[in-house]
Parts: sequence; C-alpha cells; structure tokens
Amino acid sequence: MDLKLIFIAFIGLFYCCNSQKEGNECINKNAKHCGECIQAGAKCGWCTDPDFLKQGETVSSRCDEMQSLIKRGCNETLIENPLGKRTILKNNPVTDRSKAKAETENQKLKPEEITQVQPQKVSLTLRSGEPQSFELKFKRAEDYPIDLYYLMDLSYSMKDDLENVKNLGTSLMHEMSKITSDFKIGFGSFVEKTVMPYISTTPAKLLNPCTGDQNCTSPFSYKNVLPLTNNGATFNTLVGEQQISGNLDSPEGGFDAIMQVAVCGEQIGWRNVTRLLVFSTDAGFHFAGDGKLGGIVLPNDGKCHLDNNIYTMSHYYDYPSIAHLVQKLSDNNIQTIFAVTEEFQPVYQELKNLIPKSAVGTLSANSSNVINLIIDAYNALSSEVILENTKVSNNVTIEYTSRCKNGVINKGENGRKCSNISIGDEVHFNISITSKGCPNNTSPEIIKIKPLGFTEEVEIILHFICECDCHSEAVNNSQVCSNGNGTYECGACRCKEGRVGRECECSSNEVSTEDMDRTCRKDNGTDICSNNGECVCGTCECKARENPEERYSGQFCECDNFNCDRSGNKLCGGHGRCECRKCICDPMWNGTACDCSLDESTCLASNKQICNGRGRCECGICKCDDLKFQGPKCETCPTCPSACAEHKDCVECRMFLTGVKKDVCEEECNYFTMRKVDTKDKFPQPTDKSYPLTHCKEKDANDCWIYYVYTVTNSSEKVVYVLDKPDCPKGPDLIPIVAGVVAGIVLIGLALLLIWKLLMIIHDRREFAKFEKEKMNAKWDTGENPIYKSAVTTVVNPKYEGK
Repeated sequence: MDLKLIFIAFIGLFYCCNSQKEGNECINKNAKHCGECIQAGAKCGWCTDPDFLKQGETVSSRCDEMQSLIKRGCNETLIENPLGKRTILKNNPVTDRSKAKAETENQKLKPEEITQVQPQKVSLTLRSGEPQSFELKFKRAEDYPIDLYYLMDLSYSMKDDLENVKNLGTSLMHEMSKITSDFKIGFGSFVEKTVMPYISTTPAKLLNPCTGDQNCTSPFSYKNVLPLTNNGATFNTLVGEQQISGNLDSPEGGFDAIMQVAVCGEQIGWRNVTRLLVFSTDAGFHFAGDGKLGGIVLPNDGKCHLDNNIYTMSHYYDYPSIAHLVQKLSDNNIQTIFAVTEEFQPVYQELKNLIPKSAVGTLSANSSNVINLIIDAYNALSSEVILENTKVSNNVTIEYTSRCKNGVINKGENGRKCSNISIGDEVHFNISITSKGCPNNTSPEIIKIKPLGFTEEVEIILHFICECDCHSEAVNNSQVCSNGNGTYECGACRCKEGRVGRECECSSNEVSTEDMDRTCRKDNGTDICSNNGECVCGTCECKARENPEERYSGQFCECDNFNCDRSGNKLCGGHGRCECRKCICDPMWNGTACDCSLDESTCLASNKQICNGRGRCECGICKCDDLKFQGPKCETCPTCPSACAEHKDCVECRMFLTGVKKDVCEEECNYFTMRKVDTKDKFPQPTDKSYPLTHCKEKDANDCWIYYVYTVTNSSEKVVYVLDKPDCPKGPDLIPIVAGVVAGIVLIGLALLLIWKLLMIIHDRREFAKFEKEKMNAKWDTGENPIYKSAVTTVVNPKYEGK
C-alpha cells in the first residue's frame, strides 16, 4: 500500500478517536438513572418530565446538557441539576497584634491563641466536574514563639566547633529576642551506629575511640543532651560538659538523630509553635540501605526509641530514607537548617531540594558564624509559605492559585507558595477542589491543608452529590414499571436486575427473539430499526450520537435531525431545524435548506426602490430583469450611456425643439415630466430631496451647453429640471487678435535686434581689450649687431714687460 495512503488513514483514525473522546460527556455516559447522569459532568441535567421522550429515544436521552434539554422541550423546572456549595464552619480572623503593643500591655498570647491561617474549617459539597473554591488567608504574626533544637555532630573533626557552640545558648537567646519574646533552645548530639564497620568495637576503642593521648567519650548514635528550655545559661553549662567522640568512616549517622528529634516530641519538648532544627556537621550522611554493611536489615520504623535520652535501637534499625525523613519532618512541622562546611555544601544543597521548608548555610571551619547562619536561615524560611495537603482519594483533585505581595499571581505547582513575606504581610490562596465522580465510600472525606512548618491548618470536609433530589421521592416496585419490575424515580423506571425496556416490561433473556425483532423492521424490511438502533422488547431504541445535537428518532429510528440540506456548511442554513431529514424553516426563511430569505430590505436601493426598479428580489438577492444591469441592487450598467447622455436628446427636443429627436419627440420623449428653471441656483440639491439627483451638462446640436437635473422620485416618477436658456459660446474678436499678433511680432523683432547689438558691443570691447594688452607687452631689442666690427685694432708686444 502507498505510504501516503497509510499516513492519511492513520490521521483519520486518530481524528476519529479523538472526536469520540471529545463528545458530549452527558451522552457518552449512557446514564440509566438520574444519579449516573449528574455524575457524568457538571453540565449534565436529567429531565424528569414523564412525557419528555419521543418515540425511539432511550431512557439515557433524558441526560443531556441543560441548554439542549430546554431546546428539546423539557421545562426548566423539571430538570434535575443539583449544584455544589461551600460552607465556612470556623472562620476566626488572623491575629493582628504587634510585639510592641503586647509588651506595652504586658500581655502575652499563648501559642494556641495566635491565628495565622483563616478560615480554620470548611465544608464543601461537591458535584462531579464542578469545582468548589474558597480563599485561604495567611498572615505572619509578630512575636510568634520559636523552638530551636541544635543537633551537632560530635565526631573528632568537630572538636574546635564544640568550643564555639559552648557559648551559643546565651548569645542566640539575645539575638532571637529581637525576633520573639518567647524562645526556647535545646541541644542534641550524634556520632554513629555503635557497630562495625562504622566504629571500632574493640574494648579500648569503645572507651576512647580517639588516637594518641586524646581523651574522647565513648561513641554513641544520638543523645538528647538538653530538652528545649528558655534558660540560655543552662544550655551553655550542659554543652560545655560535652566531649568529642570518634568513628571510623567519613559519613555520619545524622539521619538516625534527625528521625528521633522529629518523632520524640515529648522528650524533646516541642511546642505547637515554629519548630527549627539546626543540623551541624562537617561530613556526609548514611541513609537507608547503608545499614546492611553492619548487618542491620530492618527498615527504620519511624518511632521514638529514647531511653534516658539516648537512642537505644541504632544497632537494630537501619538508617531512615530521605522520603521517610521528609514525611516525619512534615508531619511534625519541623523546619530544618543544615549548617555544614563549604566542602559538603553541594551535597546538602541537593538534600535541601528534597526536603521542603529547609535551608542550607555555610559553616565556618570552627562554627564561629553559627549565630548569623541561624538568623539568616530562619529569615529565609519564615519569608516563604508553602501549602501542603494530606492525601486525597483518586477522584478528588486540588488546584492552588496564590496572590502574593506586589500583585504577583502564581498558578499550578507554584500556586502553593509565596515568597519574600515579611512579618505582618498578608497573602491569599485560592484553593479549588474538584470531584471526578463519587467514591465507593460515600461518607464524608476530610482533607487538611496547612503551611509547611506551621501547626495551624484548615480542615476541609468533603461531601459528594451522588443522587438527585428526586431520588428521595422514588417509588419502589412501582406499578408504572411493568407491575413492580422497577423503581419509578425522576420520571423514569429504574429496572430491577434482569429487566429491560423503557418500563421494564421485558426480561433480558427475551430481548433477542425473532417475534420481537419483526416489529422493529419498517415495511417488513431486513434492517432492524433502520440500522440506527436496537430492538428492545419489540420497540426500537435509537443509538446515541457523539454530537449532542444529532439524534435518531421515529418508530423505526428512520428519522434523524442531521441529514437535511445544508447551506454555507450549516444545517438548514442555520435558519431552521431538521426534523426527520426535512428542514423546518424559521419565519422569513424558505427553501429546502432554509437559505432563501423572504426579507426584501437587503434589496432596497438608496432611492428606496427594490433593485432600483430594474429587477425583483429573490431570497434577499436582486435578480435584474434587463441583463445589461449589474450590481447587488441592479445599480450599474457598464455598457449603458450615462444618465445625462441617455436623456440629453429628449431634453433638447422638448425644451428647445432641436436635436436628432425633434421629429419624434412626442412619441419617444414623453416618459418624464419636465420643469423649467431660469437660473442654476434654482436646481434641486441632494440635501433638498430624499431621492438621488443627477446634475447634467451636455452640448446640443448648436454647440451650446444645456443644463438639467434628472431624478426619479420615491413614487417612481421621472422628473427633469431644465435651465430655460442654453449657454452658447460667442465668436472670437479678430481685431484684438490680429493687433496682438502684429504687436507680438514687432516686439519680438526689436528684442532680437537689441540682443544682437548687445552681443556685438560685448565682442568689440573684448577685441579692443586684447589689443591693448598685447601693445603693452611689446619690448624693443637693444643688443649689438653680430656682424659689426670695430676699426681699431690693439696689439700687445709679447716682449714688453711693463718697463
């Protein structure tokens, strides 16, 4: 087969399949009762009118889009279309109180008295496909309590860091007092699992894992040194008593420690406030699966195992996975700050991307910058709010849209968060929840939405609309449904198991009998229900079409409303409806495709005449009687003379009794009414009349100009206004012409003589000047004659010596 044909076939199949998917969801559902219908989509309604169905239409035809049902004749009051609703159950306003005001009034609110999220409880009633939305407001409260737990790596490489952390308590309390008046701090440490190959298990190394004369404490997995307290001096004292330990490998067991800090809330002393975990290390980390090196294969159970504030099950449970940590940190509203050295910054930066509401800071070699690091990280974390929700069932979807500072709007996954939020700033989230159908368990579903790192949350109770209101009025074993073979509800029968038919009149085992099929054949033909339906209990039930506007009908499904004539690619020209393959036209339309307009206003010319009086109006279009006329309203005639030239001969003969028609003027020129005017300004002007005027200027047989105005009045009367005197040209005056010519010749001759004389004077002057110049340049020769010889000869005596 030609590849081109294969490609075309493939495209056709693809288009067909997609067209089916994009069909009317109400019809595609093929709903047998009202409850199924309203779950098909938010636009679907169910007509409860008992007499609504036409012959051949199935019960599922009661389910359609609202406008389609009304168009098909169902009274709007008889359409079941329940809508969802939203109810705010608890809506305490967000706390609007400044720290300065609280200190002035000497009043401190308890954490549970501070509200940062509004509303707190919402009830939503969901209709399938119809989203329900509500606004969530978040406002950062000033002077909000903070709990900070400092978790430190006490492996040997962190020895110099411990010295700087010993004074962290009072210093950090001082700095955090600028942010909140209610601050607590705690301390914990970790090293590694106490099994090989992470540490040396020789007795000496278990007592002192450090080499040489270094005095180190025994290795341990995690130790809760100081639960959360507001006493910075106690923090300094207990931290000062800590000693460095050691291990063999470079990665540390920090994940074990983080897990215990997250789940051991009672031992740590976490309150329902902002919870910060500062994780300080200069090494990497072990995670799930690494425990196999030490023979530990049981997955971390995510439970608290602190005995006397020491993690006792490190040798029993593997390290937690990153996903497990994310879940526990989120469940317990803990925000993590990774204070790590520059060497491991990229590793923990990747870890931060996996843990929501976490930050990474670069720790100096001896942790001297830890306070600034914590303050900066806290400000970064608290300036961003990210919403998260508990798990929802598969048939429920949640969409977020955030309206942040400066009018910034985020949608999609970014709609969950807002950044650059300062204390006292208020941001809004639009939360839209949509149901895709009823769950198996119709009991209410509860969803909780909260900002990450905060204890406050919004509780959402979801109720699902799974049945119509008319379902409560159902009549079981109704006599209408074939003597009790079904339940009559919402205007239709809901048949019992094994019963079929519009009124449940047949058993499903009897549907395909030959006797019943015979009554479904038109004119004893071979096609059952015209191949457009199924024979159910001896009655045709017509197929549904993908297009909601297209339907089969009739006793044998022989009729349809989509195979009528088309015009302009529209069924019945868009001006009628198709009934049983015949167009029923709207008023003022006619024709087999309702494409013939009976409105003649489109044929009305500017002179208020139909087709300029030169044709007839058919289907809103002018048909000119004389083929020489053209245009939408028979207004043009390319081969015709102009209106002025057409009537010029008759105007001339009737007004002045001259011209080519003066002998036949009475017979051929009586088609218009002539009116004389004595001056041009008495001619009618376009602004004077409601009909068009043609102003003419033509020459008659005597070369005189005749002026007239031709018009056709609203009553179709042709009128010509003629100037009573023609404008004849006068003969030329010869004397002035001859005198002018002679004078012109004389003047031209004089001018030529003057020019010649002037040129001669200029020439003579130039020649004389040249002569004078040559005369002045002439010089006489004063040299001697070369052939002249003097008569005197002088002879010198050679012997004469001057004596």
